[in-house]
Amino acid sequence: MPGTRKLGKTTDQRMAMLRQQVTDLLDKGRMETTISRAKEIAPMAEKMITLGKSKSLANYRQALSFITREDVTKKLFDELGPKYAERNGGYTRIVRVGPRRGDAAEVAVIELV
Repeated sequence: MPGTRKLGKTTDQRMAMLRQQVTDLLDKGRMETTISRAKEIAPMAEKMITLGKSKSLANYRQALSFITREDVTKKLFDELGPKYAERNGGYTRIVRVGPRRGDAAEVAVIELV
């Protein structure tokens, strides 16, 4: 796991949540979540985009083992990989939005650059 934040969950719950959020980020291009979750999602999403830059069967299977939906993996290799082909890292951006109304948690928007 890239960071050391436990996010108040057990390991299997945390990994399932992060896998789903990375899948949603790659599908929609941006999402709103807490800052600590965004900081955990960013390196995982960047690794998936790096896998998508080179079209090999091994990379496709490795991405498919992490991403929860096959159509998002196909989008990663067909659209996002070629889009970031000349870019060496830095595919995501985290922008702080402010406190959430319900529980005053610091919210951020993570988006693909």
